[in-house]
Amino acid sequence: MPSRFQLEWVIEKEDSGLILRDFLKRKEISRTALTDIKFKGGDILVNGEAVTVRYSLKAQDLLTVIFPNEEPSAGFSGEDIPLNIIFEDDYLLIVNKPAYMNTIPSREHPAGSLANALMGYYEKIGLPATAHIVTRLDRDTSGIVLIAKHRHVHHLFSMMQRDHLVNRTYEALAEGGISADTGTITAPIGRKEQSIIEREVRPDGQYARTHYRVLNRYSQFTQIELNLETGRTHQIRVHMSYLGHPLLGDDLYGGDTAIINRQALHCKKIAFIHPITHQELVFTAALPLDMKKVIEAEQLK
Repeated sequence: MPSRFQLEWVIEKEDSGLILRDFLKRKEISRTALTDIKFKGGDILVNGEAVTVRYSLKAQDLLTVIFPNEEPSAGFSGEDIPLNIIFEDDYLLIVNKPAYMNTIPSREHPAGSLANALMGYYEKIGLPATAHIVTRLDRDTSGIVLIAKHRHVHHLFSMMQRDHLVNRTYEALAEGGISADTGTITAPIGRKEQSIIEREVRPDGQYARTHYRVLNRYSQFTQIELNLETGRTHQIRVHMSYLGHPLLGDDLYGGDTAIINRQALHCKKIAFIHPITHQELVFTAALPLDMKKVIEAEQLK
């Protein structure tokens, strides 16, 4: 049987006398997780002995929380698809997703997704987990995706995202010449009427804010870097179209497909504090070949 995911803490003097349930709450272990631990094969040990959540902690106690093994999702069958892994440890994966790959299966593309590739990889390494994808990308957007290897780690990242502590940087090619060197687009985004997929700026939409910075200007497009304050569906694509500079190749939002046949958008950087080790981590992924070729062709003119 595969080893179960576990976390350990040596109790500090200031936490002596604290009820174990309250300590675990401070560590963001959810009520649902505690229920799973109790009924689905987990354990809570202090100095190697099983205890209840009513236990009163003492300084230098060794607390071990053992989570039950997860059941892989029935909707994500494993497939033998290569993964471009930038970083991996016991808790997370950083993957460079190519364009034309769904993050999760869809009705139009039921196979070949990043989730399918993850499940295939987990089967190979014997990891009893499902696909906990923290930062999703559109099918035709390339770049960095953050993946949690366990439900609890995913929960911790969700809390971090709520507090804007997972920072992603994108690079894009936007049509036309953007005159300002930097700018911020603050415009609410909602679903477009009569469309399941398309979004638009609309007064009753959700608050959305995008910051951009010009990297280079060319005759047909502007190379820009973007950071998001919010994470709305299609946010960069909708905001740039609203600004009058749709992304090259983004035909859903008015972009020209003559020189690239997908939205020229790439997640190139992610930065966060590791939720378990508390180490500051930064990862980057170079521009993909199709976007590089567009830029190089313009530079040769």
